[in-house]
Amino acid sequence: MNRIAWLLLAFLLPLAAAAGPAAPAAHPPGAAVASAHHLATEAGIEILRQGGNAFDAAVAVSGVLSVVEPISSGLGGGGMWLLHDGKTGRDVFVDGRETAPAAATPDKFLDARGDLDPQRAQNGPWSAGIPGLPALLVHVAEKYGRLPLRQSLAPAIRIAREGFPVYARMARGYAAKRQVMDRYPGTRAVFSPNGKPIREGQVFRQPDLAATLERLAAQGFDGFYRGTTARHLVAGVNAAGGQWTLDELAGYRVREREPIHFRYHDWTITTAPLPSSGGIALAQMLQILAPYDLEAMPEAERVHMVVESMRRAFRDRTFYLGDPDFVKIPQRLLLSPDYAAGLRAGIDPDKATPSDLLSGQPTPLEDEETTHFSIIDADGNRVAATQTVNLLFGSGLIPPGTGVLLNDEMDDFALKPGTPNAFGVMGYEANAPKPGKRMLSSMTPTFMESRDKVVALGTPGGSRIITMVLLGILGYDAGLDAQQVAALPRYHHQWLPDVIDAEPGAISAQAAQALQAMGHRIDLPPDEAAGGRGSSHVWGNLQTVEWDRRANALRGGSDPRNPEGKATVLAQP
Repeated sequence: MNRIAWLLLAFLLPLAAAAGPAAPAAHPPGAAVASAHHLATEAGIEILRQGGNAFDAAVAVSGVLSVVEPISSGLGGGGMWLLHDGKTGRDVFVDGRETAPAAATPDKFLDARGDLDPQRAQNGPWSAGIPGLPALLVHVAEKYGRLPLRQSLAPAIRIAREGFPVYARMARGYAAKRQVMDRYPGTRAVFSPNGKPIREGQVFRQPDLAATLERLAAQGFDGFYRGTTARHLVAGVNAAGGQWTLDELAGYRVREREPIHFRYHDWTITTAPLPSSGGIALAQMLQILAPYDLEAMPEAERVHMVVESMRRAFRDRTFYLGDPDFVKIPQRLLLSPDYAAGLRAGIDPDKATPSDLLSGQPTPLEDEETTHFSIIDADGNRVAATQTVNLLFGSGLIPPGTGVLLNDEMDDFALKPGTPNAFGVMGYEANAPKPGKRMLSSMTPTFMESRDKVVALGTPGGSRIITMVLLGILGYDAGLDAQQVAALPRYHHQWLPDVIDAEPGAISAQAAQALQAMGHRIDLPPDEAAGGRGSSHVWGNLQTVEWDRRANALRGGSDPRNPEGKATVLAQP
């Protein structure tokens, strides 16, 4: 090299160093799994170590959660999974939502006076939709995984057969639902063997569920939706007074859907499409908030603006959203930044916008039900997956011989137009039940991606799921890490009832007073009203993973509200 070339190189090298840090890493340095139970997280890590990818690990995590979290999800429920293929860059939403049985027409859920019968909508055979989670597991394993289903489901089968210790949350939930669950012989055989109810610390074994998982692992779709399992399911539902058919089970199909994509500040947000209401509501709220510097606002002003965005999104959810395979949805309009600008223009910065009052009751809580997990692997594949049986232990019904606790998702339909469901949300014709139709959901598995970071997050929480994911996104946007986001205190508004619900510490006493002066109603228990610290109850179970591409580091965040949860990072060998 001549002297001129050396001089040129000596001049350029300092410029390159001064230009900034190295470009973002192309691939994560390993894998990360965050889920609501340590046994599920460990199962995901086990499958990754066996050569599986994030999708195989997701099947393993889901399978184990179906065993160890019957309070929240299982083979008798459904799920909505958001997947990202690291090689192609493709995002896909896998819809394993339950569907309405043909016999479950709206009149079946009304009492003699024509009012909604909550007992029938929320408990027992009529409350159960046709399960979707088993078909989702098969679909993801066959289309996106590397390993056979029998390998990915092996941890779940092992834990179902050998058992696991009953934890406090599970025992507490069973005590709350026992009166319903003891109505059904199949449920009593699992949860009250020999007439003795399960208790904390007891080893809980589920041999029938292990056998059902084995049939699913060996035979795929037919192992659940046809043959022995299907016959047991139909017989058990019909013996309990419901009306299922073998053809309905065999006719269930997973749907792949295009996710919703939009921009918020420097992030590309990828999230759930219909029949989840979460993605549209999330897009509306964030596009309403986009012009504001929320971090620079005083607390009361910031909460006011966020609540007003929530109020408007939930109002649209009530009237417009349903299963897109059955009803026409004005999705393009609802997702338009111009529409969001119009909603924003109606917000008074100094005054709450009154909602039409429907009920003075506070929003019912869901924290124990539904579950979420997030995964990223060394190839950049990622999964944000939410799955549920709806309310606490679903319908409470286990058809004998299956070990499968059925969902009570029929309550998520608008069974009587304008009448709130268990979560205080209501709907109209767009979400009315029809044979094979999928009930509207709030599940909001979400990805965030910027030049520097990739994130997967989600949570249970009923109608609160959407607002918890919103607050998680705002937390990441403010520079918090995964564990800080998982621990964020939460508040919520859903149009009706017209009230802000808040966890302890979510809203300061000073801000609460300022919000009340603006016209907001805040749900404060009498013993805490003077302090203004919000509801005494905490909710949610957010699970998130992040890849810092600049530092090429992985982090996981597991909600500290749930002591069973666990986030684990697996370094690349």
